Amino acid sequence: MPTYAIGDIQGCNEQLTALNDQISVVSPNARLLFLGDLVNRGPQSLATLRMIRAMGDQAESVLGNHDLHLLAIAKGIHKPNKSDTIHEILNAPDCDELLDWLRYRPMAMFEQNYLMMHAGVVPQWTALQTMELAHEVETALRGPDWVDFLRQMYGTEPAKWDDRLQGQDRLRCIVNALTRMRFCEPDGTMEFSIKEAAGAVTPAGYMPWFALPHRKTADVTVVFGHWSTLGLISQPNVIGLDTGCLWGGKLTALCLEDRSLIQVACPQSAQHG
Repeated sequence: MPTYAIGDIQGCNEQLTALNDQISVVSPNARLLFLGDLVNRGPQSLATLRMIRAMGDQAESVLGNHDLHLLAIAKGIHKPNKSDTIHEILNAPDCDELLDWLRYRPMAMFEQNYLMMHAGVVPQWTALQTMELAHEVETALRGPDWVDFLRQMYGTEPAKWDDRLQGQDRLRCIVNALTRMRFCEPDGTMEFSIKEAAGAVTPAGYMPWFALPHRKTADVTVVFGHWSTLGLISQPNVIGLDTGCLWGGKLTALCLEDRSLIQVACPQSAQHG
């Protein structure tokens, strides 16, 4: 059964439906692995969540920063931003069921020597350690104190991983790498304010996380989303699949078995800024 990794949807359900239809023609029983940010900023976040949840075992998704943002807003930890488009979910009769389903999604996946997460990995982590650390966050999100975890989740410190980190500092650092990181210093110190494409206005001393020469996940292929200004990245051991569906780009699916692509063109659904 073929497996497809799919980039950020962010509530663009019409495009997801069109992409799924195209995949079904080529591979009727394909498994779909989503790279996070299922919701927000686009026009149909509720329909997107319902569609993917209804796929059951045929689909899985890692959690992205917008997905965690939805959970935090639902529990009153954050107020909605002006650009948020998740009110339909919060007002839906099946809201609680959808949010429970969402918080049980993994933070990372590892299949066929592909390591998948929403944003990235710090250079100190191996693929095995990435999965172990992702599981620590998953345990917190699925436990009885998950709302307390969300309250402590936000912040940019510690910005550098250390195996000795404990408690909420440890979990926050893991979440920031897996769901927010784009650039970091050679020693793995993360930077969160710059969103432009690599090489455009890269801050002095920083590099795209996947360009660090000593990255310990270089022995597997890392697949990620989150960074729409990069566009499609296809290198021997790095694949970026956020091709800007929300911004008038494309929604992209990549077959893990042969790296073939299926793409759907997308109208712009949100404004930068």
